[in-house]
Amino acid sequence: MSHFLGEFDCKLDSKGRMMIPSGLKKQLPEAEKEGLVINRGFEKHLVIYTRKEWDKIVDDLSKLNQYEKRTREFIRYFTRGASELTLDASGRVLLPKALLEYGGINADVVLACQFNKIEVWAKDAYESQMDNEPDNFANLAEEVMGKGRRREDE
Repeated sequence: MSHFLGEFDCKLDSKGRMMIPSGLKKQLPEAEKEGLVINRGFEKHLVIYTRKEWDKIVDDLSKLNQYEKRTREFIRYFTRGASELTLDASGRVLLPKALLEYGGINADVVLACQFNKIEVWAKDAYESQMDNEPDNFANLAEEVMGKGRRREDE
């Protein structure tokens, strides 16, 4: 599986539609046929998945023990507002109003690719998040990636 790459500035029109940037659209060849799914992120942002990736996530969720209250709560919160996106003839998607409100998204948007998903941020919230980069990113990298991990032979 290939991963998405890039960071894209976009604008929403007055109806909440967003043009998928051409550089990102090239990475989504199946989107026109299979569609996309948008959902709430863990922070105040949204996340776009291909239909295939969303189906994998739902499959994982369906294997959780739904007799446990915390599991049911997590599934409810995680899937709340999940919606299908379809590209119109102009290459735009209509973002659901309730999700835009959740993410505090008005007009200026940043699409930030991360592996198998595309995060959708209000531009000011994204810039604020990125302004909080630790003073020593190398220490964070060591903490997250270095300790107790060994590099696989290539």
